[in-house]
Amino acid sequence: MKVGIMQPYFLPYIGYFQLIAAVDLFVVYDNIKYTKKGWINRNRLLQGDTDGIFSLPLKKDSDALDVVERELAADFNRQKLLNQFIGAYRGAPYFEPCIELLRSLVMNEEANLFRYLHASIVQTCKYLGISTRIEISSDVPADHAQKGEDRVLSICAACQADTYINTIGGLELYSRERFAREGIVLQFIRSLPVEYRQFGKAPFVPWLSMVDVMMFNPADEIRDSLLTKFELV
Repeated sequence: MKVGIMQPYFLPYIGYFQLIAAVDLFVVYDNIKYTKKGWINRNRLLQGDTDGIFSLPLKKDSDALDVVERELAADFNRQKLLNQFIGAYRGAPYFEPCIELLRSLVMNEEANLFRYLHASIVQTCKYLGISTRIEISSDVPADHAQKGEDRVLSICAACQADTYINTIGGLELYSRERFAREGIVLQFIRSLPVEYRQFGKAPFVPWLSMVDVMMFNPADEIRDSLLTKFELV
């Protein structure tokens, strides 16, 4: 059983979905501290010939709360966010199917941050044809009082993982020897450069939200080709 574990993100870059597609079971954290100034509730999209930011506004609350304890702002204007995507990508070759997906994701009336993000991840995977099973961390009978590597190992044990795949950013955080002692192969996924035509403009603006990939590429090509553009180290 290959397992991946990650925080939830709103329409993250392609590497997030490459990880989901590469594992048999993807566990998404709900009971993990919300990271201020991180990418949980924001990302980048194409604006003209450069990049811009889109974000989900949050209700003011303690930075010590878990993601599942955070709420979207009461005055969150969903239509304004959807219009931001429409303005950025109208005329893109796959605008119609992608904007229908985004309309479903963005206009979701859910106020809880985690449930809003979780729905967006699940629906995006369905759009892309990714069949990986997705579980919520608090539903996994692991020791969630543990931190860092210990917690990951506990979740892996509960999921009967024989392989754990982490993003390349965790290379310095986890020990292959420690995982091996638990009978688990530790691997890291490194996304390879992915380039495609963006309104015919140059230079290419890389590593934007998955929205950008979906606006310029058909779902089946993304699944069969772009989601495989990575290496395991």
